[in-house]
Amino acid sequence: MEKNKNPLSFWQIWNMSFGFLGIQFGFALQNANASRILQVFGADVHHLTWFWLVAPITGMIIQPIIGYMSDKTWNRFGRRRPYFLIGAILTSIALILMPNAPHLAKVIAPMFVGGGLLMIMDASINISMEPFRALVADKLPEEQHTLGFSMQTLLIGIGAVIGSWLPYMLGNWFGISKESSGTGLVPPNVTYSFYFGAVVLISSILWTVIKTEEYPPEFYDKEENQEEKVKFKIPKTMWQLLIVQFFSWFALFSMWVFTTPAVAQHFFNETDPNSIGYQNAGDWVGILFGIYNGVSAVIALSLPKKQLKLEEKQLTL
Repeated sequence: MEKNKNPLSFWQIWNMSFGFLGIQFGFALQNANASRILQVFGADVHHLTWFWLVAPITGMIIQPIIGYMSDKTWNRFGRRRPYFLIGAILTSIALILMPNAPHLAKVIAPMFVGGGLLMIMDASINISMEPFRALVADKLPEEQHTLGFSMQTLLIGIGAVIGSWLPYMLGNWFGISKESSGTGLVPPNVTYSFYFGAVVLISSILWTVIKTEEYPPEFYDKEENQEEKVKFKIPKTMWQLLIVQFFSWFALFSMWVFTTPAVAQHFFNETDPNSIGYQNAGDWVGILFGIYNGVSAVIALSLPKKQLKLEEKQLTL
């Protein structure tokens, strides 16, 4: 007998998606600040791309592995929730340690320690993020999928905007110093932003873990048996999406890597990463990234409505 998934209330969907706020909070801090932190540690602007390569490489490796493993996992914590927890703990540790790389580096240069922590952070974010996307399909009936993904988009937008703006807010609104206490050290407003991000990330994911129950494995037995009988074939739409994603991520990584040094040089006349002018430029880049994340979230939230209108129009023809 086919088992049906029960529709969830607004707050149940909110709770199961809430961890995405923390994930995107940490991701936004990484994207807006990793380049300037690595430059403070001594990385040359022309070598930043080599450090940033760890993000797509770890994504390509971690995402399919974690996706497959979480499909096959079941223990007392559930199916997806163990990965939420593991990823949250590792990401929080990386967020706390990354601004402190000079204190950790005894033999290796801080920039290489920072690059290693960037790799751990990105891999850990992927450990949490991929099962979160699968949780919508796990928990929600098909008619609620749009609402589930829209909720994730909303929380992603909130986390990305606040995470991107936090160093500026701490430095300009709360009086936390934007000046480093020494050459090669990260300014306090950025350091405390990473600490706060670690707390937000692990707290929001713990909220989802505590407030969300998962269906037992036998619930999915029939569904998985049917999927095994279907011959794997990539739809045409996915090939089209692959092309779009290639060019969009090409642009995004160019922006994440080089926006801070470009803004610092051309608008603040600074090339020294340890100067207050350079740090002001980095804070403003966070504001810019927050705006683009906010606009992206608003547009993403409008897409399901446009899709529904298009489907209604097609039905009337």
